[in-house]
Amino acid sequence: MPSNQAAIQAPRVTVDINDDVAIVTLNRGRKYNALDMDMFYALDKTATELANNKAIRAVIIRGDGKVFCAGLDVKSIIKNPLNPGKLLKREEGELANLAQKVGYLWRQIPVPVIAVTHGVCFGGGLQIALGADFRYSTADCEFSVMEIKWGLIPDMSGMVTMRELTRIDIAKELTMTGRKFSGIEAEKYGLVTHVCDDPMAAAMTFVDSLKTRSPDAIVAAKSLLNDSWAASEQAVLVLETQTQRKVMGKWNQIIAVTRNFIKKSLPYRKRSI
Repeated sequence: MPSNQAAIQAPRVTVDINDDVAIVTLNRGRKYNALDMDMFYALDKTATELANNKAIRAVIIRGDGKVFCAGLDVKSIIKNPLNPGKLLKREEGELANLAQKVGYLWRQIPVPVIAVTHGVCFGGGLQIALGADFRYSTADCEFSVMEIKWGLIPDMSGMVTMRELTRIDIAKELTMTGRKFSGIEAEKYGLVTHVCDDPMAAAMTFVDSLKTRSPDAIVAAKSLLNDSWAASEQAVLVLETQTQRKVMGKWNQIIAVTRNFIKKSLPYRKRSI
């Protein structure tokens, strides 16, 4: 098969699960992993399937080739005048539309999600990364809230995720100018968790440390922090108790206690929540 046909037929997203860790790869490297409709549908399907997989302990999102993601493939999207409507249509009963899901659904995956960025992380690519729980980046990775270049505003859940990570004046500046900034600046702004020489290796080391903890407690912690971060004090106190009751006295919590007393790495069971 000619190489160009193979590239066309290659899946937009691949998932490899090893040692209970799902490696999600944006698989359009020849097009800088730009987001066309097939990529939107593939990311929606992938995140939804991973959210229902109780065997995994963590998810890592990365980009194939030279960059993490160059953002929206504008030329591809506008070829069909129906595409913008498909992206923005919110189905009945759904919290997010298709455009928003590719960033927001990572928050709804129960286990920790780490985005590993390199090259560039622009526009929709940045909003995907912001939807992860953690971001590991090279120092020279370029970031941009690039929608303003096209006369648009971020609409892929970035307004939910950015407000948790940075100051509003920084968010306004980046959104209104679309200027490019480095991984070092992104870390300073709170948009990147760690800058590393080898972010993929650092992310894997971090995941290994998480795997020494109860999978139920990790899932409960993510849920509690996401749900309580902007809630009232009263709501947070109620959530703490409700969430604690889900893990206290369960098998994995007993294993965690036993590990501390007998100093042996007893295996955890598949998460129960």
